[in-house]
Amino acid sequence: MGQRRKVYTAEFKARVALAAIKGAQTVAQLATQYQVHPTQIQRWKKQFLEGAEGVLADVASAHNNSPKKTETAADLMKQIAHLQRQVGFLKRR
Repeated sequence: MGQRRKVYTAEFKARVALAAIKGAQTVAQLATQYQVHPTQIQRWKKQFLEGAEGVLADVASAHNNSPKKTETAADLMKQIAHLQRQVGFLKRR
């Protein structure tokens, strides 16, 4: 039977990809150090960068949505005040 494919953890992949992005060592040096094929390191690096874009896009969209949340909170505060006035009115009756 043939060799089984090695399965790497996400933490290991991220560590290798980050080392490749830093550029302190060449991909060939990293491949030797981590005993991984250079093509695999390039793939992980690409996936890491694409994932980072998604994370930053999520942060940007969350930042853009924050004024809406503030407006919603203000609307809810107005509604609470209105309901409290109604309750006060009904208690006095």
